[in-house]
Amino acid sequence: MPNPKRKMSKTRRDKRRTHYKAAAPSLGKCSNCGELKLTHSACTSCGNYDGRSVLIPKS
Repeated sequence: MPNPKRKMSKTRRDKRRTHYKAAAPSLGKCSNCGELKLTHSACTSCGNYDGRSVLIPKS
């Protein structure tokens, strides 16, 4: 089995990992009430998804 000859430095390791970033969740506007909501999920404020009522919103 091939093994590394030398220890990889923290700097070299971190340079490789510069592209591994957490992305912010994409938000969209609700077509019914206009509030921001997660895309491809029901609106938490009015309970609508794809133009129809799916959930009963919590008051």
